[in-house]
Amino acid sequence: MSKASDYEVKTENLILPILERMNFELVDVEYVKEGGTYYLRAYIDKEGGITVNDCEAVAREMNVLLDEKDYIPDSYTFEVSSPGLGRPLKKEKDYVRNMGKEVEIRTYRAINRSKEFYGLLTAYDKDSVTIDADGEEVRFEKSDIALIRQAVHF
Repeated sequence: MSKASDYEVKTENLILPILERMNFELVDVEYVKEGGTYYLRAYIDKEGGITVNDCEAVAREMNVLLDEKDYIPDSYTFEVSSPGLGRPLKKEKDYVRNMGKEVEIRTYRAINRSKEFYGLLTAYDKDSVTIDADGEEVRFEKSDIALIRQAVHF
């Protein structure tokens, strides 16, 4: 397990009891380096959407635990945020929630000269995702997918 994955798992274990008590959902945890700064981010959600005050309440409790446990030796910034409209599908519950809805899939490499696909999510398993793209069933290996999220049209 990588250093980042280890930090993410430890953070998930710390934050889950807080979120369960508040009736919030953990969408994702990430530990990334951006522009020379490390960030530990928790993305949370709830029915009806998350507010700034919700994020602040979780951050206050987590900051105490992060200081106490001190398992990340690097200097970092901790953030709690809403996943926003571009929320990626990562966990099984994300796929369940989006069955029958239009999704956007971006692949690492071109498939039939395209790296971007849209269609209704019709099936998924641990290895693949299937969409209905204008009446054509298209199956993708999850290892080929760089991003999958609910399609948002403006």
